[in-house]
Amino acid sequence: MDNSLKKELKELLSLPLFKLMEIALKKKIKHRGYKFSLCTISNVKSGGCSENCAFCAQSSWHKAKAPVYPLKSEDVILNEATEAKRSGAKYFSLVASGRGITKDNISKYCKIIEKIVNKIGIKCCASLGILERDSLRALYNAGLTRYHHNLETSEHFFPKICTTHTWKERINTIKLANEIGLEVCSGGIIGLGETMEDRIDLALSIKELQVKSCPINILVPIPGTPLEDNPPLSVDEILRTIAIFRIVLPNIAIRIAGGREKALGDLQPLYFLYGADAMLIGGYLTVRGRSISKDKDMVNRIIELWKSI
Repeated sequence: MDNSLKKELKELLSLPLFKLMEIALKKKIKHRGYKFSLCTISNVKSGGCSENCAFCAQSSWHKAKAPVYPLKSEDVILNEATEAKRSGAKYFSLVASGRGITKDNISKYCKIIEKIVNKIGIKCCASLGILERDSLRALYNAGLTRYHHNLETSEHFFPKICTTHTWKERINTIKLANEIGLEVCSGGIIGLGETMEDRIDLALSIKELQVKSCPINILVPIPGTPLEDNPPLSVDEILRTIAIFRIVLPNIAIRIAGGREKALGDLQPLYFLYGADAMLIGGYLTVRGRSISKDKDMVNRIIELWKSI
């Protein structure tokens, strides 16, 4: 890891918030122009997960009241993909709970992906856990564009939020997806109890992996999970984190995802003044989002604002 860059980033964090915003926004406009992308997800298989990720309502280790159901029917998923395209989303992602889908079930997902791509005409992503090369290749051959696999947090902090699999296993899945030719979307969650240095380390790790999109989730403490009493992050801390990710990752989409509404409320446009330029719309795995029409209206106003700066 680049220690000189790490030192520089720590120094940037001491700047006044407005100055940090100026640096991050200039990076965004210079490297990505006025690009803004939207995506939506479908929780196609929910609950009963064997992994013990401390933030997750779907873990069988916790007492959260998340819905539990097997893989949705093909018709339901295709209808959701159709609605996603209609809403203006560029990507539609299939998300399944569990350590990773079995090889026996890969063909089911491949069939659904082929129909999403060829019949609905929207790019398809998937978040299906830790997979081996053959499974990832089958998904790619079916038409999958992008594989989503968050690192969640720094390598140092990861054992404090999950012990049923390792950070390096996640890294390996990302590297395999890249080797096969899949684009990769990888980011994490802030507010787990990690330090700002952990967030810097996460951003630098993602930089090394050369991903195409980096989602930043903000923890929504869910009753029944080990993190249910975690205090909310301050607006200052959230915005500084986003700015650092933009500075470290100038050329890729910084995507604001779960927890964005609750964390900033009516101040949500600030995310996009500190370097973010992509957003997950239409709700999350076990937490509802706000209306898509409100989000699209906000996006149009943000782009207008960018162009006026």
